[in-house]
Amino acid sequence: MTTILSIQSSVAYGHVGNSAATFPLMRLGVEVWPVITVHFSNHTGYGQWRGPLLAAADVAEVVKGIDERGVLGRVDAVLSGYQGAEDVGAEVLNALDLVRQRNPQAIYCCDPVLGDEGRGIYVRPGIPEFMRDVVVPRADIVTPNHFELDYLTGAPSRTLAGVLDAANALRERGPKVVLVTSTILEDSDPDTIVMVAVTEGGAWRVTTPLLNRTFTGSGDITTALFLAHYLEAGDPAQALGKTADAVYSLLKATADADSKELLLVEGQDEIVNPSFHFDVVAL
Repeated sequence: MTTILSIQSSVAYGHVGNSAATFPLMRLGVEVWPVITVHFSNHTGYGQWRGPLLAAADVAEVVKGIDERGVLGRVDAVLSGYQGAEDVGAEVLNALDLVRQRNPQAIYCCDPVLGDEGRGIYVRPGIPEFMRDVVVPRADIVTPNHFELDYLTGAPSRTLAGVLDAANALRERGPKVVLVTSTILEDSDPDTIVMVAVTEGGAWRVTTPLLNRTFTGSGDITTALFLAHYLEAGDPAQALGKTADAVYSLLKATADADSKELLLVEGQDEIVNPSFHFDVVAL
């Protein structure tokens, strides 16, 4: 059975971080060991929230406790998302080192959460540089949105060719697979979203309709599903297609219900049997 150690934030109400990733992964039959970095009442997009930001030492203690059970060798991948502080990010990498001591074949999938188009950088000062210079080079898979891709590579890309060049530039710094989870392209239909996967062996895109609203947590579930499907088949094109189908189908169900939060429970069948299918195109 595939096992993922997921080190991310958690909320009591709603679905972001581990609260967005854990259930969908389990619904796919993946064993998930969630380690939380914050435990908030709700995501910060509401403007008000309560709850603690865990200290890096607390994160390290939880990982140490798992290791003391003698089970870290079962971990196939480490998954990380929002990192609230540099010392927490450093503990994610320490956890990765420990996992790889127990299982040298384990991979690291990093969602480099930094910001978004229209909002700019929304993480604490120091995090963007730490992510770019320290974390991303250690990852096997990175899943930036378009804004984050441009930040990590230091240059704007507004065409599909530019995104491919940027993704390959990012791969040269360490990651084997780059999944650009959303793009804003001058040479594509503005009523669509293009997701792109780039590896040494090729590049692929999938295009879905644009749903005219924001879905907090959609990036977290996109990264989690892509990692699960990639671990299952080792095929980035297949993982891209399955991820796009499931994420769009779930977001469409959420939009149709006019829900502020992702309908993970009500829409759980969309994760395993999506209502919509989109073709994957080799580039």
